[in-house]
Amino acid sequence: SHPYVELMDTWTWFQSGINTDGAHNPVTNRLVQSGDILSLNTFPMIFGYYTALERTLFCDHVDDASLDIWQKNVAVHRRGLELIKPGARCKDIAIELNDMYRGWDLLKYRSFGYGHSFGVLCHYYGREAGVELREDIDTVLQPGMVVSMEPMVMLPEGMPGAGGYREHDILFVKESGAENITGFPFGPEHNIVGG
Repeated sequence: SHPYVELMDTWTWFQSGINTDGAHNPVTNRLVQSGDILSLNTFPMIFGYYTALERTLFCDHVDDASLDIWQKNVAVHRRGLELIKPGARCKDIAIELNDMYRGWDLLKYRSFGYGHSFGVLCHYYGREAGVELREDIDTVLQPGMVVSMEPMVMLPEGMPGAGGYREHDILFVKESGAENITGFPFGPEHNIVGG
């Protein structure tokens, strides 16, 4: 890796309240308030390879409507983690997860795809589009691939539970299954912070 490139290409975003309603909204000077939904996004570059961690959190407490949406997004995330394995087609993963959101009438609030390839990435040359977990990608996952699972729903301002909910893990596809290399807990049991 080139000297200091890891420092230049490593960043963290932390959004709060309705500003969480986008995958990577710009940082603002909004003060965090008790009961806020929080979005933590970290993107370290290690020896030229990107990794990422994104988590939904709440400050002090979570209201019932937000908890319901959060638990549903966590359920989609867990199922997505189970679906990452050799032989799985990217589009089939997306279709099954869409069905879960559709059953809760949340599909219309889903963001773009459910994940993508990871490895050598940069602002200048992007990532491998053929390994996006979307409905239009026929690629079959194979051992040695590294992919993310990152479902997100964004409820607009004014709705109960408004804000963006996103969990993001990185998996290494192996001969039999996949290994989650993220190692940071997700969900309401772990990520209500403060207080």
